[in-house]
Amino acid sequence: MAWLGRLLRNRRAGAQRLAWNAPNLAAEGLLVLTSPDFIDGQAIPLLHAARRVGGGELSPALFWSRPPAGAEELMLVIEDADAPTPSPFVHCLALLDVSLTSLPQGGLSARRPAPGVRLLRSTIGRGFVGPAPIKGHGPHHYVFQLFALSRVVRRGPGGRPLESSRAREVIAAVEGVMARGRLEGTYERS
Repeated sequence: MAWLGRLLRNRRAGAQRLAWNAPNLAAEGLLVLTSPDFIDGQAIPLLHAARRVGGGELSPALFWSRPPAGAEELMLVIEDADAPTPSPFVHCLALLDVSLTSLPQGGLSARRPAPGVRLLRSTIGRGFVGPAPIKGHGPHHYVFQLFALSRVVRRGPGGRPLESSRAREVIAAVEGVMARGRLEGTYERS
């Protein structure tokens, strides 16, 4: 399958289409987002990759600075900016209790999310989907984006329940971002 990756090498969703760059998610406030499992801009360990590529599909531990006063909820979006699709592949979409300042490894598991985590639909399914780029496609950038919201997200677009709303619809409908932070890791299959 490396031939397919080489064939699609120049097809990428692009960083400009990340949630981070959506006008409705802009904010002046900053959250510091880190992980003890990988350094910003560096490779994500195999433990966190998808099972189908030999990984453990375990979401990395995350830590962040306290959100600003008045924040009511946090939204975490994990996207692959290099997916050969029209928009970045959403690897996880979650709403987090505003009192949280960290998540343990595996805290975004669909079977057993950490307390205070509400998992919504991603591009495929719910919960963390580990990196599994096409062989030979080159390095993929996985962007962990955390947004502090001034109000709780209760319904999806058009008043639909959040559980039945698509990830991109929820991301596009969110308003009232007070602060945000990001962390980027890479993963490649040669």
